[in-house]
Amino acid sequence: MSRLRFAVVGDNCVDRFKSPVNQSLIGGNAVNVAVQLAALGHEAFYFGAVGADADGRRTREILVANGVRTDHLSILPGETAYTDIESTPSGDRVFAYESFGVCADYRPDAEALAVLASMDHVHLGWIRDRGLVRRAMAAAGTSVSQDLSVNNDPVHLGVEGLRIAFASAGEDRAAAERMLADLLSKGAALAVVTRGGDGSTASDGSAVADVGIRPVTVVDTTGAGDSFIAGFLGTFLAGGDLSLSLQAGRDCAARTCEHVGGFPQTPGRLEE
Repeated sequence: MSRLRFAVVGDNCVDRFKSPVNQSLIGGNAVNVAVQLAALGHEAFYFGAVGADADGRRTREILVANGVRTDHLSILPGETAYTDIESTPSGDRVFAYESFGVCADYRPDAEALAVLASMDHVHLGWIRDRGLVRRAMAAAGTSVSQDLSVNNDPVHLGVEGLRIAFASAGEDRAAAERMLADLLSKGAALAVVTRGGDGSTASDGSAVADVGIRPVTVVDTTGAGDSFIAGFLGTFLAGGDLSLSLQAGRDCAARTCEHVGGFPQTPGRLEE
């Protein structure tokens, strides 16, 4: 497998799993993708911001321990982001509260954009940049993808210039097909849509591929979509076809469902 240089730009947070889990884990859409890419053997750089606090230091330590390059991690005055996660009686996870902390205003500066443009591929997670990085990478001719399902504010989202647009439709095949067609019509070179427990599909407008899920004993689905993205990117950008890339994403997501949080790590003490 080719070892590629990836940059992942966007959010991080401390996932605070309330009772009965009672664990604090490092996560966030962009961080989860970066860690999974590193675990797959690629060189992964994380671009984002943490606060000058204990959670920020812990985030950096865990990224480094998992092989992610933090050369361009910004440490800003303020609070590191966190998410309170509760469990329903049926076992489903609910995001009860989110504080985006210093992530809320993070945008790569000119120096960071120049470094990003030198990567083999740049993936965007949750970021409030009004499309700055996407447009800059497209203008530089750098391969770029974005997860369009993690930000509800359309002012920060766009499709034009994306080599790969990721989205989620839930377990609704008809909605997924409409979403796929919409993303391609708006300028994505390739669209990938996940359907929860029903699998995923991808198309570049000429070829279409579709795969189901890999059944596992689900412990927690937090970060499964992020792992899917990392698995897909790692295979597709190394030359895999659509079907193989979807299978790689599926398998990576399945592994993540077998533990709590976006990637294996030693949990921290949950402060109530």
